[in-house]
Amino acid sequence: MKIYNTQTRNLEEFEPKNENEANIYVCGPTVYDFIHVGNSRPLIVFDVLRRYLKYSGYKVNFVQNYTDIDDKMINRANNEGKTVKELADNYIAEYEKDAKSLNVLPADVKPKATEHIGEIIKIIKALEQKGYAYKSDDSVYFNTAAYADYGNLSHRNLEDMQAGARIKVNESKKNPMDFALWKLEKPGEPAWNSPWGKGRPGWHIECSAMSMKYLGDTIDIHGGGEDLVFPHHENETAQSEAATGKKFVKYWMHNGYININNQKMSKSLGNFFTVRDIGEKFDLEVLRFFMLSVHYRSPVNFSFELMQQAEAGVKRLYNARDTWADIAKQGTADVEIKDAAEAMYAGFKEAMDSDLNTAEAIGVIFEFVKKVN
Repeated sequence: MKIYNTQTRNLEEFEPKNENEANIYVCGPTVYDFIHVGNSRPLIVFDVLRRYLKYSGYKVNFVQNYTDIDDKMINRANNEGKTVKELADNYIAEYEKDAKSLNVLPADVKPKATEHIGEIIKIIKALEQKGYAYKSDDSVYFNTAAYADYGNLSHRNLEDMQAGARIKVNESKKNPMDFALWKLEKPGEPAWNSPWGKGRPGWHIECSAMSMKYLGDTIDIHGGGEDLVFPHHENETAQSEAATGKKFVKYWMHNGYININNQKMSKSLGNFFTVRDIGEKFDLEVLRFFMLSVHYRSPVNFSFELMQQAEAGVKRLYNARDTWADIAKQGTADVEIKDAAEAMYAGFKEAMDSDLNTAEAIGVIFEFVKKVN
C-alpha cells in the first residue's frame, strides 16, 4: 500500500515500524459542542483506513483522544454554569452516539488530556532540561528558534512565519511563534500542580503525551484534518522530536476541507450543519458514502442535492446486492459475471492500495453493479 505523506509530499510505500502491525493516532474532538459535517470527514476517513489495514492483514492499534480542557470549554462551561468536566462528559457521550451512527468503530484507546497530566509534565521537563522550553510570567513556552527543524511538516520557514505572524504581541514570549506547553493558573480555571506552578496543559502537548504513552515515541500514521497541519501538528512534531530525539511520525495523513454549496463552511455564513442536522434528513450511511465518494485529500463540496445523489447511489448498491444474492442462490451466475466479480475485488484492492482511493474503489464496484443488473 502507498500513502501520501504530508511531510515529504510524496507517495510512499507503507512500511510500519513493526511488521504486520500498524499504530495509528488520530486527533479527536474538543468536546464542547456537537460535531459538524467537517468533523465527520476525518472520523470516516480514518475509520476506513483502519478497517482496510485490518482487511489487509495488519494488527491495528488505533488511538483517538479527547481534548477535555481548552479555552472554549472553559468559556462554555462558565456560560452554562457547569464544570468543565460536566461539559466534557456530556459531549463525549454525544460524540460517541454520532460516531456510532456513522458506523465508526470505537478507538482501541480513547485517552483524555486531563487524565494524562503526569505524562505531559514529564515531556515539558525533558524539553526544559534540553533547552527547548522556558518559563515566562504566564506560561511555559516551547522555544521555536531553538529547534532547527521547526516548519518541517508544513514546509514553512520560521523567519518568514515570524515576519508575517498575525499574533497578538505577547511580551512573555521570546519569539512570536513560540507556543504554550503549560498555562499558569487564572482565576476560575481548572488547574493542576506542576513544577512551574498550578496550571493546565497547552493544546499541542497533550497529543504528544498520549500518543507516546500508548503507541511509543515513534508512531506509524498520524491523521487529522488539513486544518491541523499548522500549527497543531507542526508544534506536536517539534516538541515530540525535541524531547525524544527520535522520529515522531513515519506517515502524516490529512484529509481535505469541506465546503458548503461552494462556500467555506462557517457559522457566520449560516451554512453550518451538525451531523445531527443531517441525520434528520438522511440516513447517516448516506453521509458516510458521500464522504468516501471523493478522495480523502481532495476538498469536498457539500450540498443537499449532492446528498440526494449519494442516497440514490446507496440504494443502487443495495438493489444490486439483493440481485446478486438471488443469482447466487439460484446458481445462475455465468462465467462472465464470475470473472467480473474477481475483477472487482482486484480493482478495489488496487484502488485502496493507491493512497486509500475510495472514490476509485467505489467506481470499480459500480462497474460490477452494471454487470449484475
